[in-house]
Amino acid sequence: MVKVATYFAMTLGAFVFWQAMDKVHVWIALHQDEKKERLEKEAEIRRVREELLLQQAKERDSLA
Repeated sequence: MVKVATYFAMTLGAFVFWQAMDKVHVWIALHQDEKKERLEKEAEIRRVREELLLQQAKERDSLA
């Protein structure tokens, strides 16, 4: 009986551990995706800002 109870407890423990690790993995993946999206947005903002600054500089040069 002790062997059966031990087997059941170890199986349950392994299942709980597996589920917890799966949730941690999903959380890490989502966090990395959010970080990647944020970095891509920041890069796009920088690129557009540089284009606007170059365009303004060209307009100033043509007016002067």
